[in-house]
Amino acid sequence: MNPENNYIEINKHSWNNRTDTHLNSDFYNLEGFLKGETSLNPIELEILGDIKGKSVLHLQCHFGQDTISLSRLGADITGVDLSDKAIASAQKIAEETNSTAQFICCDLYDLENHLDKQFDIVFTSYGTITWLPDLDKWGKLISKFLKPNGKFVFVEFHPVVWMFDDNFEKIGYNYFNVEPIVETENGTYADKEANISQSYVTWNHSLSEVVSSLINNGLEILQFQEYDYSPYNVFSNMIEFEHKKFRIEHLGSKIPMLYSIVAKNKKTE
Repeated sequence: MNPENNYIEINKHSWNNRTDTHLNSDFYNLEGFLKGETSLNPIELEILGDIKGKSVLHLQCHFGQDTISLSRLGADITGVDLSDKAIASAQKIAEETNSTAQFICCDLYDLENHLDKQFDIVFTSYGTITWLPDLDKWGKLISKFLKPNGKFVFVEFHPVVWMFDDNFEKIGYNYFNVEPIVETENGTYADKEANISQSYVTWNHSLSEVVSSLINNGLEILQFQEYDYSPYNVFSNMIEFEHKKFRIEHLGSKIPMLYSIVAKNKKTE
């Protein structure tokens, strides 16, 4: 089996295999979420702004906590994810929380065969594009599902982070998208000691590749920011230097951990 040709099947199994562990992890704090706590961070809340009454498409939503959190802020939202197990969990959580969030299970590149609607906002965040081989197709998809003058909001781990080995001691991977990265892990970022193992296929994407994929598909970059911390303790050797702000201990603020983009669809009515 060629991993690059079968990445959808491999990655779907990978995420299905993680879902139960994630649902039961302290990382996702499902108990608190069901009681009304938000899963969103100040970064995305600030750049999203007031979304009450807005239609929102949430790409690669996992089991829907961010999607449901956005619906609690008044958005008319649809979440999309590859993992059927995660989407089934998202639908169950939405029902339990009386959320109006809707969910679609499909490969992202196949979304046009499952959805015929345009949105005020397309949103995606934290560890999403690494699962996609072709960002030009990603940019086309965003443009297709955005209304004229609609807004794309994106927060992602910085590509510099993905260059390092697991312990952030040396450069282990190419900054540029030169080949698929095929690996197997024990545990998962939400519970590193979990008794699970899964293979996966990912791709690194440079900032220029990300920005070009948006510009070349009719989006205008309105805002770009970089951040020297992560809101999640998902890498090795991290310390929390402020509440919900983590850095690699021996690197401190020397490397970017995240970046965000806000773009507008330049299409007019």
